[in-house]
Amino acid sequence: MVVSIASRRVLIVATLGIAVSSPLVGRTQENLDLRRPVVKIQFENWKQEGDPERIREFTVSFPSAFESGVATNDTVPIRAFLPKTVSGPIPVVVILHYWGAKDIKVERSLANQLADRGVGSVIMTLPYHLSRTPPGSRSGQLAIQPNPEKLRATMIQSALDVKRTVDFIESRPEFDATRIGISGTSLGALVSSLAYGVEPRISRGAFVLGGADLAEIMWSSSLVVEARDALRRNGFTFERLRAELTSVEPLTYLEAKKSSPVFIIGGKFDTVMPVSSTKALIAAFDSPKTLWLDTGHYGGIFVQSRILKEVANYFQAEFAGKSYLPPKRIYAPTLRIGVQAIAPQGFDIGVGIDLWKSNERGDFIGTGFLTPRGPQLFIGARISNGV
Repeated sequence: MVVSIASRRVLIVATLGIAVSSPLVGRTQENLDLRRPVVKIQFENWKQEGDPERIREFTVSFPSAFESGVATNDTVPIRAFLPKTVSGPIPVVVILHYWGAKDIKVERSLANQLADRGVGSVIMTLPYHLSRTPPGSRSGQLAIQPNPEKLRATMIQSALDVKRTVDFIESRPEFDATRIGISGTSLGALVSSLAYGVEPRISRGAFVLGGADLAEIMWSSSLVVEARDALRRNGFTFERLRAELTSVEPLTYLEAKKSSPVFIIGGKFDTVMPVSSTKALIAAFDSPKTLWLDTGHYGGIFVQSRILKEVANYFQAEFAGKSYLPPKRIYAPTLRIGVQAIAPQGFDIGVGIDLWKSNERGDFIGTGFLTPRGPQLFIGARISNGV
């Protein structure tokens, strides 16, 4: 979610059908209104990729709506997908990937599911990921840094790039610009919820293993321990961090979409995207569609196909004017990795699945492990969150 800022100049003017008193010229992060439209540009014509069978794929790129000062990062590539046969303008979903993504296989799978239901999609690459990664860095490495100014910058860039992607969608006659949705996973879900709050043209949202309350995520996630320690060393408290991130906090903007029938999927034992953050996102809406997986952040990979089908089902139903009803439960096992020391033989590493839990939280568990010495049964108790 973060970048180095060489230039913080942002030009924002009205788009067709939206009136503003004056264009926002030369605004800084501190007084930038993310709800305003970005400056309109002329998009290049897209190029078709490969030989279409089940789905038609097109590529195009455009300059980022926010200049980070890093040339590679300031060009936004997108991939658009259409069903093989299209009759008239179709609804479309903007799809955002997870943090550190090395490919877009998951997003392509969702695009295929949507195409099977007559819905188009556009996959947008997030800042500092994939082809937007600067030389010498790995995908997503610069997306999260222990610097609130850089966190704000990347969240701003991400949200404004989504706005420009929506401008692109409006420029294509193949898409129905009155039926635009957005979906993301993990970091993509966090960015999606912010973009959903600041972009009025997006009417539906599906957020997978995401949440809100960015400060809480930075302060509690098991995935950003080093960044959190660095923030503390630099004198940041939780309250100070929350104040610094208010302008890019999804909860700051979601009031306008409070009655929206969004779809939120969370993990009951998620420590990467804290459960409290997922619940905060759910609480931002009056009657969201929700689905809780009996697993942590990564256990969803075992039911990935089912999750993507449900996300596609949600958009198909909602774009058709129907009310989507999520399943009551999708079983996803909690995968555990265990290390045991046995003297004098040494150490063993095993992989296990919970066979029994004392309660929904899993305060006490019975886990079956597969180890080099054969199957073993372990009884465990929760010491703290994630341990």
